[in-house]
Amino acid sequence: MVSEKENFMRTWDREVQITLKVLKNYPPSRQDYKPHEKSRSAKELAWVFVVEEKATIAGVISGQIDFSNMSSTPTNIKDVLSEFEKSHKDGMNKLKNMSEDDLNKTMRFPVAAKKMMDFRKLDVLWMVLMDQIHHRGQFSVYLRLVSAKVPSIYGPTADEPWNN
Repeated sequence: MVSEKENFMRTWDREVQITLKVLKNYPPSRQDYKPHEKSRSAKELAWVFVVEEKATIAGVISGQIDFSNMSSTPTNIKDVLSEFEKSHKDGMNKLKNMSEDDLNKTMRFPVAAKKMMDFRKLDVLWMVLMDQIHHRGQFSVYLRLVSAKVPSIYGPTADEPWNN
């Protein structure tokens, strides 16, 4: 039987590989594109994956998530992708070293402005993974809006149909 930790790690790594496929389809020349004035630029949205993953892994290890010490967005999206690949590998290694018992402990996690709740560390990891999947969906829309190809994520797309 596969443990929940092993299941999470397999799922997380699989989803990150899909996310990287989406991010790598983005044209670097359009990295500053914003579909709306309230939206992040493509480069800033891609950086969310790095910041969120680094802060979450560090927070799960320490018991407290801190987004205040995150570095600023690199000047080009290629550096963002490189850092995402590097930080994901690093995060996977750190998570491998955590015990099931430690991942079943609780920690505080923000649920609203100035409101924290207790969650199991593994549940925090699952929530952040779902948030990354949400941001990947946003990013796939950016691809379409700049006329880039949208790769297959969970099924065929107009740009990557599944031919029988």
